[in-house]
Amino acid sequence: MTSASPHERPLGGFELKSWLFMRLSGVFLVFLALGHFAIMHLAHPIEELSYDFVAGRYRYFGWRLYDLSMLLLALLHGLNGVRILIDDYIHSPRWHKTAYWMLWSVGLFFMIAGTLVILVFQPVGMTS
Repeated sequence: MTSASPHERPLGGFELKSWLFMRLSGVFLVFLALGHFAIMHLAHPIEELSYDFVAGRYRYFGWRLYDLSMLLLALLHGLNGVRILIDDYIHSPRWHKTAYWMLWSVGLFFMIAGTLVILVFQPVGMTS
């Protein structure tokens, strides 16, 4: 359960894929988050940001896909980071297994809940 130092690239297998995912997802998340910030905070005055604003955006599947990709990438990126911390700091097999079970259960719950909210959302009572 020992992992490579933070500056070493793993030699292969799952850890190499995890290492690559963290770097690639981090780059994508920077652009997704900056785009989100620009749209939600720079392009529109704070007075415009409301339920109706989000509901209007969600009329178009592209915005749902944008938000869903940001949500899932951020969740997977964060869960993978916590997985690495668990590997580094929890050495008891029992606690390690418990921590993994809790991590992936909470992560799966938020992935399902967030995906459902984004994909199933139906605007009601829009004023515009």
